[in-house]
Amino acid sequence: MTVPATLNLLVHAVRCEARDVLLIELRDPNGKPLPPFTAGAHLEVYLRDRLVRHYSLCNDPQETHRYCFGVGLARDSRGGSRLIHETLRVGQSLKLSLPRNNFPLVQSPEECVFVAGGIGITPIMSMIRTCLAQGRKWRLYYCTRNRARTAFYEELMALPEMPVQFHFDDEQQGRLFDAAKVLEQVPVDAHVYTCGPEALMKAVAAAAALRPAERMHFEWFSAAPVDTSTDREFSLRLVRSGLEFVVPPGRSILDVLEDHGVGVPWSCREGLCATCRTDVISGECDHRDSVLSEAERASNKSLLVCVSRARSPVLELDL
Repeated sequence: MTVPATLNLLVHAVRCEARDVLLIELRDPNGKPLPPFTAGAHLEVYLRDRLVRHYSLCNDPQETHRYCFGVGLARDSRGGSRLIHETLRVGQSLKLSLPRNNFPLVQSPEECVFVAGGIGITPIMSMIRTCLAQGRKWRLYYCTRNRARTAFYEELMALPEMPVQFHFDDEQQGRLFDAAKVLEQVPVDAHVYTCGPEALMKAVAAAAALRPAERMHFEWFSAAPVDTSTDREFSLRLVRSGLEFVVPPGRSILDVLEDHGVGVPWSCREGLCATCRTDVISGECDHRDSVLSEAERASNKSLLVCVSRARSPVLELDL
């Protein structure tokens, strides 16, 4: 059976999970099973006016009848979260991608340590459900502004033994979450998964500077700023089609490909979703995405053409 590239699902339920956080439940309009997903996966949701947003699935991957994701109302919303909060209703149809996973849960016997901030709890919840189903050891550090804004609070509180430590900003007398102190208590062989605001992510990354990179996993909300002042043009060769173009400063590889009618799938144009990931034949990549692991970057086998460039004079792609 051929699986479609996109799905059209019905909004089965919309409920308030916490202050300014909605939980959306989607189901097939004919009651059919949905394509499977793994813990940490996300959906691309196609909203009106060509607006595309990425939302992490938070339900149990063992469930085949529904997809659930949380949407926090961003203070500086560019349209996506506000549109969903203000207009999404039960019975509406949503177009979305198949589940994709750039933040997978590693299958290993070591402990899983989760650090979540705000709406960053959504992919972590799917991981926790998987750990519970598999009997894996895990713990969670969860940071929010206050209890009212803490999604899944009641569910987490009801867990047996509850290996969860909350950090509510308004109850800490101005003390920030101490990532360095937390990681001191984490075995060096544990896998650490972090999702949340940029400040939290950077704090965890800094505290983990000496830990094995392959055991640190991050899901970023937004792309990190990049210094483009020293960008230089380079030649882009498409090996399969035999085409060659110049990529100037100020233009991405994706921009140049589109200028010449070369179609490459894309979604975010920020280096966050990996939809435009393309294989590299030769040349040195200048990776500027927030998805590839350090090992993947070092291998120089692929790059995200929406943001990344070349350090070498020539870059050859498998296009």
